Amino acid sequence: MSEAALADQSLFAQNRRAFLLRKLHSLTGVAPVGAFMVFHLWTNAKALQGQEPFDKAVSEITHTPYLPVLEWGLILLPLLFHAGYGVKLALDAKYNVSKYKTTRNWAFTLQRVTGLMAFAFIAFHLYEYWGKKLVGKMAPEQFYPALCQNMSATVKGIPVVGLLYVLGIAACVFHFANGLWGFCFSWGVTVSRRSQQMAAAVFGVLGVAIFLLGANTAIYFATGQSVQDMIFGRKETSGARTCADILQQTQKPVSVGPVIE
Repeated sequence: MSEAALADQSLFAQNRRAFLLRKLHSLTGVAPVGAFMVFHLWTNAKALQGQEPFDKAVSEITHTPYLPVLEWGLILLPLLFHAGYGVKLALDAKYNVSKYKTTRNWAFTLQRVTGLMAFAFIAFHLYEYWGKKLVGKMAPEQFYPALCQNMSATVKGIPVVGLLYVLGIAACVFHFANGLWGFCFSWGVTVSRRSQQMAAAVFGVLGVAIFLLGANTAIYFATGQSVQDMIFGRKETSGARTCADILQQTQKPVSVGPVIE
């Protein structure tokens, strides 16, 4: 076989491997990684009802049969692959948004920028809570008070950690919602221009809804109040311990709105 033919075969194999890796990267971003993110934000929103409902939701997860196998097989390993290959794609990409200011070009650039931001945020979040639980430094029932205390940390009265969490959630959600559009496009789900525009609108609305869900919880942990509390007044939580209670006990400032019976 000639050298040219061997070179063609090698190039074909490399292109095929890159194609398969990109497809796997796209797929893992939707499921299980993206799906777990939505589930995680939904579960964390239980915190708005107080520590008892939050602890109950966490307990149901921690008592799932074969939890370590599920954590590694369905969450952590896919996440490590998606994050690792995503960082490679972000570093290898050629950016020309300053030259071609189209919507999709901006989306391409922001997808990689938010991917890097999400990588840093998730690594920090895993270390702070899942990692400490893994080595026995934090029990599941300590998550709620730890989140309240850590995320309410302030610099000159500004809850910096809470703001970083809101920014991190925004990066993760944009990356997921825009990634859903890319998934449908690359897998041939949205072929026509009209279907692509409809997908962009649907995933845009979905992304905003998921962000509001996650950001509201982060604001609650950081201030002791949800956005609803700030606007409409704080509702009673049937005696459940709240972040406002924890922050008051630790003498951290918290502005609590009027209580609604």
